[in-house]
Amino acid sequence: MSLRHEVDAVVLDIEGTTSATGFVVDVLYPYSRARFAELLTERAEEPEVARAVAQVREEIGEPDADAARVEKALNSWLDEDRKATPLKTLQGLVWSEGFARGELVSHFYDDVVPRVRAWHASGVRLYVYSSGSVAAQRAWFTNSPEGDLTSLLSGLYDTENAGPKQEAESYRRIASATGIAADRLLFLSDRPGELDAAREAGWHTVGIRRPGEPYFEQGVGDHAAAGTFDEITVSGSTT
Repeated sequence: MSLRHEVDAVVLDIEGTTSATGFVVDVLYPYSRARFAELLTERAEEPEVARAVAQVREEIGEPDADAARVEKALNSWLDEDRKATPLKTLQGLVWSEGFARGELVSHFYDDVVPRVRAWHASGVRLYVYSSGSVAAQRAWFTNSPEGDLTSLLSGLYDTENAGPKQEAESYRRIASATGIAADRLLFLSDRPGELDAAREAGWHTVGIRRPGEPYFEQGVGDHAAAGTFDEITVSGSTT
């Protein structure tokens, strides 16, 4: 059965939705862990690195923490799979470099790219809202197995420029930034807490349930559910 939505834009989560969480955990996390020390020492003066380091120090309550202590905190958060903004910022910088070097290629489920291309071709705008940083998102969509997909996207949102993913205010912020009415936005995610927050903000929602993903057994609450993007029909305004 196809789930039909007449909306002006689709906002995509990444992990568990467009892409396998296992790839992120098994490939990208170890890649960043192995390179944090180099990033923190060799690029410490870069504004984005310095700002993220300051945020780490603030979160751990140690304003004078050195690079080794900051690295330890980052690795601890990695172990917890904590969605800490400075962790995501620094991961994004490391991953961007890895993608640029050709050492990393992102993962997408087979149904995703053809479907988002079709939605884009039909005039539906596409956005990304992920706990991964905007830099990581850009690198992810630039370096897909099917080439650069960034031309399909109208904007990228993360926990820094939009806010936490389980708070309705974050979705209101995105709606305001895009200029699209809440009831013309569709959010796709595998996490029920995120879907709840989007719906509270007035958005349409579909929960993505892929076997093998962490939230598959839990389900998506009382949201409409789809196993693949092929089960979702999206059309823009007919007026």
